Parts: sequence; structure tokens; C-alpha cells
Amino acid sequence: MKSIALMSFIFVLIVSPNSMAENSRSAMLPAANKPSILERVGIDQKLGTMIPSQLVFSDEYGRSVRLADFLGKRPVILVLVYYQCPMLCTMVLNDLLRAMRSMPEMVGKDFDVLTVSFDPRDTPELALRKKNTYLAQYNRLGAETGWHFLTGQQPAITALTDAVGFHYAWDPKFQIYAHASGIMVMTPQGKLSRYFFGIDYAPKDLRVALTEATDGHIGSFADSVLLYCYCYDPTTGKYGLAISRLLKTGGVLILVLLGIFVSVSLYHDHRNARKSREALA
Repeated sequence: MKSIALMSFIFVLIVSPNSMAENSRSAMLPAANKPSILERVGIDQKLGTMIPSQLVFSDEYGRSVRLADFLGKRPVILVLVYYQCPMLCTMVLNDLLRAMRSMPEMVGKDFDVLTVSFDPRDTPELALRKKNTYLAQYNRLGAETGWHFLTGQQPAITALTDAVGFHYAWDPKFQIYAHASGIMVMTPQGKLSRYFFGIDYAPKDLRVALTEATDGHIGSFADSVLLYCYCYDPTTGKYGLAISRLLKTGGVLILVLLGIFVSVSLYHDHRNARKSREALA
């Protein structure tokens, strides 16, 4: 009886988060609980589209640069985040870092990374701190020449985000941006060739995407299961932060650990029952 109850408990832990997962523009919460702001949030895949390369931003040192300055050499990973994000943006950058550290290809030699803030309040000083933090963790020679952190004014930000299909919204109540997570791979000329969604970027898939982008190949549409960066509203008791793949990963880990626990429990139950039978014999 104890084992059956425990197995039921495992089912609730694993199935409940996964059953909430839906695709790009749909809520990952029951419809009645979905914040209306998330209707304006998502990522449209615009494969084959050229980014507007003449847009002007500021680099991490405050210098005016055009997007074209970072094109023409190698494939580029484009990351849209904002540097003061309290949640998902850091997870996006951390997982990209994890993937790149697992790859033999190197930033600044085989491909470049263009991290662009969609918050016009972000400053080059913030961008430089972010760059130094991630370069220190990446720890590969020459990466500083290939991993760039940009900030910009709203017109340039809007033009870029519209071009790549990245939709986000400002929430004045919580003073944060609601946005989805993902990265994009571009050809050396700046054409969008592949989208990766969520926060779990497989190094093998990223390597293939970069190789294809180098040859100018445009990939196929990816499954667009998104994670939303939003927050908990204590006044309503509802979450706007979608149940993420992180919870799924945690759920799998819980399943493994509890599965081991169930196996051990069953073994001890069986052994104790056998000892009881032997004592009665």
C-alpha cells in the first residue's frame, strides 16, 4: 500500500508540469489564468530574412556600430535579451555558454555571438559588465573579438526585433519585460537560418546549424515551444511565468530519484516480508 501511494505521488509530480506545456502563442497556464500581456509575446520564425544591417547600436565600450560591422566573416548567433532581466535572460545566456563550452568550435574564430539588449534603458556599462562576466566563464583565447554585447535606442531595437520576429511587451505594473526565450543563427551575410527555442541548446544541433549557416543553408522551421519570462502576482495568486522546460528537466530528475527510492523500498518490503515468513515457519 505504501508503494502504491508513493507511485501515485510520482505521477502527480511529473505529469502536472508537462501537461501545461503548449506551443508558441498559447498559454502554458489555464486560459483563465493567462495574463493578457502574453498575447503580445512570442517569436515568429522568419527564416531566410536578412536582418537590417545598417541599424546603429552602441557596443560595450560606447562606440557607435552598425550591425553590418559584425557580418561578412563567420556565422553569427543572435541573442536578444535585456541586461537587467531578473529571470529568463540570464538562463538563456547561461545555457548558450554551456553549449559553446562543449563545442570544439570557438567564438571569434569559427563563429560570432551578437547579444543585443531590447531595453533602451540598458547602458554600455551594463553591457561591458555582462561581457566580462561571460568571457571569464567561457575562458577561450580571442573570444573577446567575437562576442559582442550591444545596446541601442528604441527605433533601432524595434526595427531589429520586428525583422527577426521577436515580440515582447513592457509591464508597467511589475516594471519588467514579458518576453519569450530563444536564440537565432544567421549566415555570415546576416540571413536568418535557424531558430532555437527555450533554454536547452544541444551543442550537436548548434554545431550543425552553424555549419549549415556557413554554407548559406536555411534550416527548417523548429518546434516553437516557448518559455515566457514573467512573474508571480501576489495580489491574485497567479503565475505569469510559464511552466518551463527547466521544470520538465527537474521533473525527470525527480522521477529518476524517486524511481530509485521506490525500487529500494520494494526491495526492503520484499526482504522484510520474507524474514517474517521465515520467522513464522
